[in-house]
Amino acid sequence: MSGYLEPWRQCSSCPRCGSRVESGPAERANPFRCAACGFVLFFNAASAVAGLMVDADGRMLFIRRERDPARGKLGMPGGFVDPGESAEEALRREVREEVGLEVREVRYLASFANHYPYAGVTYPTLDLFFTCAAEDASRARALDAVAAIEWHEPSSVDPAEIAFDSMRAALRAYLRR
Repeated sequence: MSGYLEPWRQCSSCPRCGSRVESGPAERANPFRCAACGFVLFFNAASAVAGLMVDADGRMLFIRRERDPARGKLGMPGGFVDPGESAEEALRREVREEVGLEVREVRYLASFANHYPYAGVTYPTLDLFFTCAAEDASRARALDAVAAIEWHEPSSVDPAEIAFDSMRAALRAYLRR
């Protein structure tokens, strides 16, 4: 991928002993291996979740992203999974934080690999998508990192308006079912 910067290639010194890493490709691979102390560090994809929520009229809830990456684009409510959380717990927390809704009827839809550019580094992610319902979808509001909420007929959303490739793929998967 153009502009993709592998996180393990960013290591210039060992996180355990501080020894400088030589510049050859063997020393900068996944996993990272320190020749001085033997420390091994695996770089894995970050886990993220998003909810596809449809109201009684068949409209899907989208957020308008307030920040980069993809500022101003449409997305589904969601975010990164915190250590110790299940994907379902993360989905409930993220939906609560971003749009103020309590979700129920969480069902796995699909997962897609993605890339998340942030602060000069593009992180590999594994994005997990769920269909879900809200206790009271009419109470949705724009909260953390959300510029606005919008309800759209899922089949009418312009794919170019959607923030990430994985979200476009999830919407296609939803529409095919």
